[in-house]
Amino acid sequence: MRRWKAFLATVALLVPAAASVIAATPAHALDNGVGRTPPMGWNSWNTFFCNINEQLIRQTADSIVSSGMRDLGYQYVVVDDCWMSPNRDANGNLQAEPSRFPSGMKALGDYLHARNLKFGIYQAPLDQTCAQYFDSYPGATGSLGHEVQDARQFAAWGVDYLKYDWCSPTGTINEQVATFAKMRDALAATGRPILYSINPNSIHEKTGPQRDWGDVANIWRTTEDITLAWDTGQTNGYPMGVKNIIDVTVPLARYAEPGGFNDPDMMEVGRGTLTDTEQRSHFAMWAVMAAPLIAGNDLRSMSAATQTILKNPRLIAINQDTLGRQGVQVAGDPSHRVLAKRLANGDVAVALFNSGNATRTISTTAAAIGKSGASSYSLVDAWTGATTTTGGTISASVPAHGTVVYRVSGGTTGDPQTPASGGLASAASGRCLDVPNSNTANGTQPVIWDCNGAPNQNWTVTGQSLQALGKCLDAPIGATAGAKAQLWDCNGGTNQQWTFQANGTIRGNQSGLCLDVNDNQTANGTLVLLWTCTGAANQVWSRR
Repeated sequence: MRRWKAFLATVALLVPAAASVIAATPAHALDNGVGRTPPMGWNSWNTFFCNINEQLIRQTADSIVSSGMRDLGYQYVVVDDCWMSPNRDANGNLQAEPSRFPSGMKALGDYLHARNLKFGIYQAPLDQTCAQYFDSYPGATGSLGHEVQDARQFAAWGVDYLKYDWCSPTGTINEQVATFAKMRDALAATGRPILYSINPNSIHEKTGPQRDWGDVANIWRTTEDITLAWDTGQTNGYPMGVKNIIDVTVPLARYAEPGGFNDPDMMEVGRGTLTDTEQRSHFAMWAVMAAPLIAGNDLRSMSAATQTILKNPRLIAINQDTLGRQGVQVAGDPSHRVLAKRLANGDVAVALFNSGNATRTISTTAAAIGKSGASSYSLVDAWTGATTTTGGTISASVPAHGTVVYRVSGGTTGDPQTPASGGLASAASGRCLDVPNSNTANGTQPVIWDCNGAPNQNWTVTGQSLQALGKCLDAPIGATAGAKAQLWDCNGGTNQQWTFQANGTIRGNQSGLCLDVNDNQTANGTLVLLWTCTGAANQVWSRR
């Protein structure tokens, strides 16, 4: 949660990072019949925090219908924390807080269903919800020890969406997986299709990016909570600006598929502070990243500008595409990214994202986004709807903090190309593979560092070698798990040959070991070594 976390900057609550040996078991999206495309809807928290009641929720539901948002796909109405009585009843059942929800939660669900909307609710897997943990709401009514009972209660109330928020500094990632899985299984046992949304990051070591949670939930938060800001300077800590969340979530594209999606948190569109350009960029990048589109503003009093953003049909169509792909980065530097999202009909959505502070021209090509076989391609601007054609160059002048999105059609479509040169960002931290101090002496061990586009972070693929500053990335002869990766004079040996695997890992051809950020650490200067390939986020790399 948000307002109660400011003190975390000075209180060391985080548990130690998980070890490099944590295995990332291949995850397949839940086959529970929901979340086949990213969920769309509204959540009460961003604007109203604990100040909620059934009148507010009903008015919001009516606004979703009257504004036309429901017909565009916004269907989940999620009641966040503070809806519950501080005490369970005599049988241990959850109860609605009677002064806030006098008609009860079943009646609220019925109200939503009567309007062809779906009912979402909040709960936490330990003994307290987040508001209770921070003493901002009384009681201790988390689901710990009540998972089956609470799941049955939710099903009886007609709940369609459960937001389940860890909100504790304790618990290893394996303990989180096991605990979240208890509610997953309890929901499945009810027989009611309930979309399962989890947050493994709340005041915790940031475990969201460290595995594919698709075997546990339909959507999973990738970062700490969003706040109403463009850039808070956080790699993945509270609070997170829009740009910071994008930095963490882009490298996790391989996890997204129908039934399971990365969740960069609820949207801040329409809540003030962010400029119109930043709000458009926020919505566009969430759309291309196949993120849940969960509005967080007061829908009862939206401006025309806010409605123009939230109701953009072309971006919604890109987000809701049935192929379920998240846009992958095909080019970039510290101040821009180019994402390409393959679509079910063979089109490709391209986002030209300018995170910098000045207008710049951003370009890519049809070939880079996976298009080929045509003399010209059609480009539809997702904001204006205007159509142009190109022989192959895709380019736009993009304002500071802005995003231009094109839907590209024509020719044949393959997967976007990984560029042969550029930075390599670690999925766990968003920091880049770096030659420390540009030291080219044989034996220099790479580290991770804030991505800056400098030559000591520019890695070029030549054949199967990976080179920086004229030296080759090298695995010592006979390397075993824990050996250092190093720079060495290029000699063509198999210990200097690397394979970019489909899951984003980089495997040494001779050693069979993967490039690994030591101990899942995320700080500048963390050493990069070789470790048994697990597919964990500290072994996953993407081009910048």
